[in-house]
Amino acid sequence: MDNTQGMTASPRPTHKPRPLIDLAVSILLPSAVLMKLSSPERLGADGALLLALAFPLGWGAFELLRYRKFNFIALLGLVSVLLTGGIGLLQLDSRWLAVKEATIPGVIGLAVLFSTRTRKPLIHSLLYNEKVLDVARIQQQLQARGHSAAFERRLLNATYWLSGTFFFSAAMNYILARWLVNSPAGSEAFNAELAHMNLLSYPMIAIPSMLMMMAIFYYLWRTIHDLTGLGLDDIMAAHHRDKP
Repeated sequence: MDNTQGMTASPRPTHKPRPLIDLAVSILLPSAVLMKLSSPERLGADGALLLALAFPLGWGAFELLRYRKFNFIALLGLVSVLLTGGIGLLQLDSRWLAVKEATIPGVIGLAVLFSTRTRKPLIHSLLYNEKVLDVARIQQQLQARGHSAAFERRLLNATYWLSGTFFFSAAMNYILARWLVNSPAGSEAFNAELAHMNLLSYPMIAIPSMLMMMAIFYYLWRTIHDLTGLGLDDIMAAHHRDKP
C-alpha cells in the first residue's frame, strides 16, 4: 500500500508580523549581552559580540527558512548583522560602523527612489498591495471615475516620501553611531557603546520612521477615499475586513 495515499502536503505557514518579538530578539537581548557579558571575567569582548550577533542573525535566518520567501529587507538585515560582527571582530576603525549603519537604509531609500522609473514602484510591495488593501476594487473605482492618472501621480509623491523616510534613517544612524561609538572595535567599551546605540536607535530612529510611514499610509488612504469615495472598511483587504 502506498503510504503517501491520502496524504496532503502541509501548507506553508503564513508569516505574521511580531514586532515585540522582533524588538526583543534584535535589540533588547543583544544589547543586554553586550552590556553585561563583555568583561574579561565573563565572555570577553569578542565572545559577547558573537553571542549578541547570534540573536538577530539566527532570528533572521529562521524567518527566511521558515517561510521560504525572499525578503529583501530581511536579507539586508542579515548583511547588516554580519558587517557589524566583522567590524568588531576584525577591530576596524569605529568610523566604519557609522558608514555601515547609514548604508543599509540608504540602499533601501535609493531602491525605492529608483523604482519610480520602473513599471511597479516599491511602494506597491510595501504599502499598496493586496495583503493590506483591496487593490482590485480600488482600481475598479478609479477607472470608473476617471481618476487613475491622478492616483498614479499621488502614488508617485508617496513613493518619494517613502524614500525620504529611509534617507532620514540613514542620516540618523550615521549621526548616532559617530556620536556614541568612539572606542576601538573589539574592546569592552566598544561593545558597551554599541549596546547603547542599539537601545537609543529605537526611540530616536525607529519610532520617528514608523510615524512617518503611518503618515504616508494616511495620505494614501485619504487619496484613495477622495478619488474613489470608498470608506476605510471598503478599501481594506478581505482578510482584514473579516476580522471581528
